[in-house]
Amino acid sequence: MTSLGEAARAALLTPDPPAKRRAARALARAWRRGELDHRCDITMPDQPAWPAAPELLLPSQMPRRRKGGSERGRIAMLHALAHIEFVAIDLAVDLVGRFGGQFPRAFVDDWLGVAADEAMHFALLDRRLRALGSHYGALPAHAGLWEAAAATSDDALARLAIVPMVLEARGLDVTPATVERFRAVGDEASTKILSRIYKDEIRHVRAGTVWFGWMCDERGFNAVETWQSIVKSRFRGDLKPPFNDSARRDAGLTQEYYAVVAS
Repeated sequence: MTSLGEAARAALLTPDPPAKRRAARALARAWRRGELDHRCDITMPDQPAWPAAPELLLPSQMPRRRKGGSERGRIAMLHALAHIEFVAIDLAVDLVGRFGGQFPRAFVDDWLGVAADEAMHFALLDRRLRALGSHYGALPAHAGLWEAAAATSDDALARLAIVPMVLEARGLDVTPATVERFRAVGDEASTKILSRIYKDEIRHVRAGTVWFGWMCDERGFNAVETWQSIVKSRFRGDLKPPFNDSARRDAGLTQEYYAVVAS
């Protein structure tokens, strides 16, 4: 029987976006069917395989997105979101393949479900881009999205603290305003996609918060104090308001976590 680690590594090393999407969903199905051993004893790649396009640029090199509701501006936003979802597939798969052996099976259940969600989100966004005359890879994208994974490759607790509980939680803060911008110009197709992603991301952040708390309990740590310490030492950016407190609360990420470290 193939191990969970072997299957995760194979998905990470799949560069073609549609093939990676299919690989992530197949990985989740194989796990649900009991076709994979719960073993994560194979080394994950330092960097997943990605396609030649989009061109990846440093944040300072990224072209400024135009504000307003022009089709060109909406395409740029959807492309940026599609790239986030594409990298999020690898983030979820790497979390399972790298650290899944340290957790019970329910952890793998949750995070392979997240990987399948991210694959579905990417497919929806790429389909919408094509309906608007574009596609994923047509524009440059942010090169720094994998940095948090690389910086936390040594510790599951740090990975959970930074990726779902900081980076994905930030999506909860900004997505409602993005949804309203698309709705204001009558782009209901994009609005429905972004609203679906928003609801799913609450569940993803909740998975991060729950399993962060579980590992803190296993290690005898205070979850809130440990999260704050990790964010201060491992996260390069700033936690800046405004925060979507209600969505964060729904995800289990209450104000006691982030209020004292916000800048």
